[in-house]
Amino acid sequence: MTDLDPTIARVTRRIVERSKDKRARYLALVEREGEKFADRGFLSCSNLAHGFAAAGEDKASIASPRGGPNLAIVTAYNDMLSAHQPYGRYPEQMKLYAREVGATAQVAGGVPAMCDGVTQGFDGMELSLFSRDAIALATGIAMSHAMFDGMALLGICDKIVPGLVIGALRFGHLPAIFIPSGPMPSGIANKEKQKVRQLYAEGKVGRDELLASESASYHSPGTCTFYGTANSNQMMMEMMGLHMPGAAFVPPNTPLRQALTRAAVHRLAAIGRKGNDFRPMARVVDEKAIVNACVGLLATGGSTNHAIHLPAMARAAGIVLDWEDLAELSAAVPLITRVYPNGSGDVNHFHAAGGMGYVIRELLDAGLAHADVLTISAGGMRDYAFEPHLDEEELGWKPAPETSGDDAMLRPVSAPFLADGGMRLVSGNLGRATFKTSAVDAERWTIEAPCRVFETQEAVSHAFAAGELDRDVVVVVRFQGPRANGMPELHKLTPPLGVLQDRGYKVALVTDGRMSGASGKVPAAIHVTPEALGGGPLALLRDGDVVRLCATDGTLSTTADLAGRDPAPAPIAEMGMGRELFAMFRMGAGGAEQGGSAMLEVAGL
Repeated sequence: MTDLDPTIARVTRRIVERSKDKRARYLALVEREGEKFADRGFLSCSNLAHGFAAAGEDKASIASPRGGPNLAIVTAYNDMLSAHQPYGRYPEQMKLYAREVGATAQVAGGVPAMCDGVTQGFDGMELSLFSRDAIALATGIAMSHAMFDGMALLGICDKIVPGLVIGALRFGHLPAIFIPSGPMPSGIANKEKQKVRQLYAEGKVGRDELLASESASYHSPGTCTFYGTANSNQMMMEMMGLHMPGAAFVPPNTPLRQALTRAAVHRLAAIGRKGNDFRPMARVVDEKAIVNACVGLLATGGSTNHAIHLPAMARAAGIVLDWEDLAELSAAVPLITRVYPNGSGDVNHFHAAGGMGYVIRELLDAGLAHADVLTISAGGMRDYAFEPHLDEEELGWKPAPETSGDDAMLRPVSAPFLADGGMRLVSGNLGRATFKTSAVDAERWTIEAPCRVFETQEAVSHAFAAGELDRDVVVVVRFQGPRANGMPELHKLTPPLGVLQDRGYKVALVTDGRMSGASGKVPAAIHVTPEALGGGPLALLRDGDVVRLCATDGTLSTTADLAGRDPAPAPIAEMGMGRELFAMFRMGAGGAEQGGSAMLEVAGL
């Protein structure tokens, strides 16, 4: 058995010690809830009758104290999101699979599922981060009926998986399994898509050409194939032991995908309180599982959004994670994958080259991930170093490939792309921020230049079009934090900043907003905390102040004397597109390093 890397061990011990009191309170709560709601027999006859009135042939089983486990389906289905469209038929299939093992299943509730790809750069994006809180709340409502013995969670995309995790963890006395639907087939080459976007930003192609390019990329049911937040979510569910092994990137609407869904339902029925292999979610998601999720994020160059989501998910389990932990882990974990936007191939190519089974085996064999964790799979984390396959319609697992199928995309720990995971903490007199170095060439890790200050990404686009940014420049976009406007992703900045960089200028972005899993080749300090609203240092910057961003020495600072300056006035919160309904979330939001959640702050978690 491989010894655990000393850095992984040290950070884990620190998280355990820091979390001791909160974790103990959480586990005590879960224990009380488990005893109180051990089965649905505590419900009155009237309550129970309401719960199975429409259950058809499952009525007798749900009503009987000797009936099998009743599984809650919490679904993020809608047919606008390509990733979630396949979920439409899942509930009826899952009910059949449950009956095969003497169990029942009911759709306990639906949760909202918005697409950041649709709302990028527009008003709806200001609802995006707080949709995570709404999803967690909707999960709580779904599970509040106390009719269930396990949770089948159907969700994939950006805020949806973290929201489901947060909500489900408050019912951690029950077992939980996430059931994905898989990525769409690969479309046009990612470099070609990126090229057309930049040409459009320069005015060299029109909207018709851009739309044709985008439609060739996002073209059918399934998850978008670039390695953004949605696919990083799927990686993390594997690393946390909440999937059936190898389920993350199997394509939708295939026999293997259907077999994995069936196996997940059977497994969920087997790991409930009434069986002999009880695996409650509260015990699966512990400090080691959170560290494994961090390690997976770093080893694969995953989404920067998880610098916010991981602390929030951890808090829901009574675990305190901060950016110092991520930075220290990053220094120890090598980057062993390059998936677009950090490489040329997409998640389908990654899966074909060896995928998550290869990654997890490499990490376990190098002592970079905890093997001694409880997972929903009987064999623990080692089961996730195997990949699923069908043998004459029978589902089985075989060892992941010993060698990478494409060493331009997937490499062993002994020969990584980079010696560290590329998620660095930068700090100084402008605050603390995240810098994703894995997507940026090393010669651009240090940028020092006069800044130009903006308060919207539209203003940046106008300045770019007017030629005002054709120079070495640090673009500062402030008042984009959770309390200001919900911390939208600023993905529309990527093409113009990329154009400036390609023209030979030294360019960087500094913002208290987000750049998402599509963070690309331009150096960026994102999630700056404290945010500008409320007096964060970004509110004190003025055009022309020299700003230094350096990933090498972890610096985010200005040479300007900020003392005595009055902060810039905050923009008035915009109304429309439902943004006014989320005012309470903005007012109560915590800082980015704490997860940017209003719900967790108000609940005292």
